[in-house]
Amino acid sequence: MRTKATVERPDIPNTLNRAFDVEAPNQVWCGGITYVWAQGKWHYLAVVLDLYARRVVGWALSEKPDGDLVVKALDVAYEQRGKPQGLLFHSRDRNMAAVSSARDCGATAFARA
Repeated sequence: MRTKATVERPDIPNTLNRAFDVEAPNQVWCGGITYVWAQGKWHYLAVVLDLYARRVVGWALSEKPDGDLVVKALDVAYEQRGKPQGLLFHSRDRNMAAVSSARDCGATAFARA
């Protein structure tokens, strides 16, 4: 089941604007959170993808879908990819925790769906 946000965020411009063909690694990352049933309970998985490589560059697992989960996934990606600067991070989750942590790891622009 998909849900659609009812509140638009004009303060977060749609910088990516569906330009998913990226010319080099570490220019645009995207991410999201999903849930997985394991060991008799729900776990939440945050994943960060590099749009150029089309592969996972960071991920984290938690028992709650909070800002810490997103920060962990972005931190893993940031460290694994050599602390890139000036990248764009896109998330359909419209999670401000994701945006603020992306700012902390060198992203200079943020996109919304």
